[in-house]
Order: sequence, then C-alpha cells, then structure tokens
Amino acid sequence: MKTKKWMAALAVIGTTIALAGCSSSGATSTASTGTIKLSFWEGYTASDGVELQKLVKQFNASQKQIQITMHTKTWAVIGSTVLPALAAKNGPDILASPPDVMTVYASQGVLQPLTDFYSKSSNDTASINQSALQMSELKGTNYAVPLGFVPLTMFYNKAEFATAGITTFPKTWDEWIADAKKLTIQTGTGTPSQYGLALPDHQTVGNGVWTSLFESGGGDVIKNGNDVVINSAANKATLSFFTNAVTQDHISPIGLSGIDADNLFTAGKAAMEAGGPWLAGSCTASKIDCGIAPIPAGPSGVAESGIGVTAGVTSQASPAKKAAAETFFAWFFKHNQSVAWALGSGWPPLNTTVSASEVSANSEVQELTEQSKYTRPLLPGVVNQVDVITALDTLTQKAFAGGDIPSLLSQAEASMKTAVAK
Repeated sequence: MKTKKWMAALAVIGTTIALAGCSSSGATSTASTGTIKLSFWEGYTASDGVELQKLVKQFNASQKQIQITMHTKTWAVIGSTVLPALAAKNGPDILASPPDVMTVYASQGVLQPLTDFYSKSSNDTASINQSALQMSELKGTNYAVPLGFVPLTMFYNKAEFATAGITTFPKTWDEWIADAKKLTIQTGTGTPSQYGLALPDHQTVGNGVWTSLFESGGGDVIKNGNDVVINSAANKATLSFFTNAVTQDHISPIGLSGIDADNLFTAGKAAMEAGGPWLAGSCTASKIDCGIAPIPAGPSGVAESGIGVTAGVTSQASPAKKAAAETFFAWFFKHNQSVAWALGSGWPPLNTTVSASEVSANSEVQELTEQSKYTRPLLPGVVNQVDVITALDTLTQKAFAGGDIPSLLSQAEASMKTAVAK
C-alpha cells in the first residue's frame, strides 16, 4: 500500500463519492424492520480478528436497532478494493485501516468527520488514550477512532543478559550503550559473533524507531502535520550519539533494515531490539526467553512511537448509519469491552480506566499497558508519510555510512518540506 498511488486514485474516486453524497452503501438499512444494517471492512486475520468478530456479535445481540456485518480481508486487499467499491456504492459503512492510510482518505473526503462523536459527553471519549486519538486527526478534525495503539518496545534475550552479568534492563541511553558494549562478543578482529543491539538504520519496524529516538532526545520530525522540524540541534545530538555507538563501538551492524534486525535478534545474534508485540511470537518460535522493557530514556525521557489501526465512517454512510456506527464505537470503548479486546487481541487497552492488573492474564499486554503512557503517534496529521519516511530513511542510512550529519539533516529538511507541500 503506497500513499502516492492512493492519492492519485482518491483524487478521482473522491469526486465520485462526494457526488454520491449519502447514498446507500453495500449494507442497507431496512425501514420495514427498523434495523440499521452496517458493513464493516477490517483486516484482522489472526487472533485479534477472532476477538473482534466475537465483540461485534455481542454488540449485535445486545440490541435490535443496529446490526453489523463483518468483512475480514487482508489490509492489502482492503487498500486495493475499497475505493472502487465505494465509487460503485457498494463499499463499507465502517472502514478500518492503518492511520497513515486513513489520513489520506480523510484529506480526500472519503471519510466523514467524527466531531459530533467526540463532542458528545455520553460517549466518554475523554477516557480513550489521547495520544491514540491523534493518529486520525487532520488539521484539527478527527476522522476515525483508534482500534489499536501499541508502543514499540524493547525485547531482550534474558539468557544473554545473564551471561553478561546484567540483572536489570538499562533505564537511560548511557546505560543502554554501556550494556550493549558488554553484550557484544568480539572474537578476534572479525565480525562479532553476538551484537549487543540490533539497531536498523532504514525501513525500521513500524517506521517508528527513529521517531522514538528523536523525540526521546528532545527533537521531533514534523509537528502539526506540516511543520518540518527535523533539522534541529537535538536531532543532531541524537543521531551523532547512536551513529558513534554503532560505527565506533560496533554494538550493532551497519545497514540493517527492520527485517534484518528481526532476523538477527531471533537468531540469537543480537541481545536487544526495539520491536512490536509480534516479536513475542518470534521469541517463542525461536525458543528464546525474551524480556520486555521500555525503550531507555534519552534527555527528554522515554518516547515510544505507536503502531495503530483506526476505523472511520465512509462518506457513503447516511446520517442514520453514521449515528449507528458511533453508537457501536461508544460501546466498543466501554471498560468491559476494552478489557476483552486487549486480552483477546494482544493490544493494550485503549480505555485508560483499565489498569495493567486487569489484563495481567496476558503478561505481554500487561507490560505494554504499563508502557502506554510513553506512546506517541507516528507522524500525526502528515498525509504524505511515504515520502517523509523515505527522507528519514535516507538521513539515518547515510549517517551510519559516514555521511556529514549537519548536511544530511539539511537535506532531509528540504525533502520533507517538499513532501508535506504535495
């Protein structure tokens, strides 16, 4: 799924949808029964999908006014078929997608604003993780609700830590690098047989490793959707700090992609990696006893970019269908449903009234819930995220390859300004 392609398609299809207005979609309301029928497209194909199906069935059974039909597809299939389906007036009423996709949809009028949903006090949206809400904001208006919001977190190999005599996970950047040096096993003058850290310099997991580090270091990439702030003294210091640790202390290989880092860690050849909750399954498959801990704090504390999924109401939904979808959203975020969704999906709860102890049946979810306070949305409000992330990858990859960091930051700034102006 590429933002550039969607932008081109949306320019044409968005006009068609706007002309269609609030015409009927693939799931119609039945006036004879008084039941409003909604179609819901989503891409949860694992255990999270099973739990979402279960919750929707519970919602349908809880009342007779609204009935939701689920359509589970892969995210790639949704990305390639939803716009033609909407243009043909048989698309979904509720659409789930990653937030970078939803921002593009919102910019072209494919999604309806949810201002009324967020302003209605009975929906108790103040209890929703406020950072998660920023994922679907565009120019101050929110076009979706979060379905999932999970922080990047540190996974570490407990056995390798024990061998190195390290009993607690590092809390600060200085401790992090010091421990990574202890965990790097150098045999002779060749390639280390074990690295302390797998730190990718491009195509990072969820594209959030470097945004996390820059924010932790007191900097940022883009603010308010189009204010490019990558070229800062704080970011120069952050990039220099980690470049020196990799190129001089050799705590991580140079040139790793996110997938390379995953493979290195699950092969037992790196002691630490920043990753998402899927790494827990990889640890099990690789028979590695993994621990989970927050990314160590930089000068401005702990910052962990969040990977998420959002759901919005398409422009084809009538006012009655939009109101029905919002009724479902309000039900979904209630305390009991939030606990069930967290435990069943593996995502930390979105309702901030849910305590970590309430999801202790899943130790990973419990740990991620405790880390939720550190989670930041990835490039909120940025429509053209593909080009921004490409510029970020170029910056970090060339820095690790020995490039001049001030010059690279200046080049990244120019590229990002062009990207957000498109």
